[in-house]
Amino acid sequence: MNSASQQSRIVVTGGAGYIGSHVVLALGESGYDVLTYDNLSTGNRDAILSGELVVGDLADKDLLAKILAEFRPDAVMHFAASIEVGESVTNPLKYYRNNSVNALNLLEALRVAGTGGVAGIGRMIFSSTAAVYGNPTQLPVTENAPFQPINPYGASKMMTERFLADLAQANSDFRYVALRYFNVAGADPKTRLGQDYANPTHLITRALKTALGIFPKLQVFGTDYPTPDGTCIRDYIHVADLAQAHLDALRYLSTGAQSAIFNCGYGHGFSVKDVVAMAKEVTGIDFTVE
Repeated sequence: MNSASQQSRIVVTGGAGYIGSHVVLALGESGYDVLTYDNLSTGNRDAILSGELVVGDLADKDLLAKILAEFRPDAVMHFAASIEVGESVTNPLKYYRNNSVNALNLLEALRVAGTGGVAGIGRMIFSSTAAVYGNPTQLPVTENAPFQPINPYGASKMMTERFLADLAQANSDFRYVALRYFNVAGADPKTRLGQDYANPTHLITRALKTALGIFPKLQVFGTDYPTPDGTCIRDYIHVADLAQAHLDALRYLSTGAQSAIFNCGYGHGFSVKDVVAMAKEVTGIDFTVE
């Protein structure tokens, strides 16, 4: 353990997933004692490269409270969620259950655990999303922009942010940071972790797998956006930088600072055509795009 973490114990929900696993690794390398709580429905146990893994579901409040009471973490990082925007439109109840209800289960389990603070654990880092902004009318988007989610995924994350804000308002012992991600990309610079899905929907991953011949072609959806090349522009943030943002948020709360919300992006975007062109340049393969 290094002095920065002061031997802090951190519970990470959803730590076997893409972003969570990178954060778990960063926590371990920074000297934190980490316990991952994940049902492995979409995560991979082999992605847990630091600390202990407990296989469990956030719907199991008894197990969750037991683990929290026994491990006695100093803070919780909450990643566990369903994240496909399109699926959230066709199956909204799944998203409200997995993202909103399970977040409430976690907060209730923290209270039952009773290990200090209002909720047992007085600090939380929440994995939120820029989808809570919907289609903002003013750019760049600041943290003060209004909630205007346009799909159940964004709405479910908005609900959790409201849970956290209300709890922090009701009890000064509870403090949180909500990190609103834009589009996360990349992999561990030492190639220990990455985005490993058989049928990825992420543009960069899918483009590279098309270049490798795993997919016969890359389909581009939408060429009439009000952008210079007609395709959607996204602000991408490297997963390693995002992992560092979580450690920074944890250290921020450890100073006694008040609850806060931070956007996580670089402030500039790349179009779909930009990404495709770069994938072709990097790989040297002129793969088929439709």
